[in-house]
Amino acid sequence: MFGSEIETIKKLGIRGILLQALRLFSVLSSCLVMWKTLCLATNCESPVVVVLSESMEPAFQRGDILFLTNPSTAPYLVGDITVYKTSAATPIVHRVIEVHDLPDSDLPDQLLLTKGDNNPVDDIDFYDGEMWLRRKNIVGRVQG
Repeated sequence: MFGSEIETIKKLGIRGILLQALRLFSVLSSCLVMWKTLCLATNCESPVVVVLSESMEPAFQRGDILFLTNPSTAPYLVGDITVYKTSAATPIVHRVIEVHDLPDSDLPDQLLLTKGDNNPVDDIDFYDGEMWLRRKNIVGRVQG
């Protein structure tokens, strides 16, 4: 098993091994550049997320892949499906059920209340002792 791999390495030589390593580095670098470009274009730290629970059934099933945007000036509306993070490391995908705009701020800020479609109660227990979710906690709005 290892004999054939060793033979292949011997045939490549130092130059061939370095060329293969350079190609691998090029592919990985290209992927990183594309990811960062997508992050900048969508204004999201993570423009693609996977649904991890059944809390949004029947709209989304566990394992669904969601594409996000996070426009900095567009307000969130009741019915928008958002992905947010609090102190828990796992992002939560839930629907906005109540919105309150905060006046007198340079950037549009809002207080949001969210709930999973399949959950009996709202998400206040997830907000780290707060009564509302702030825009700074929002990772993005589900686009598809």
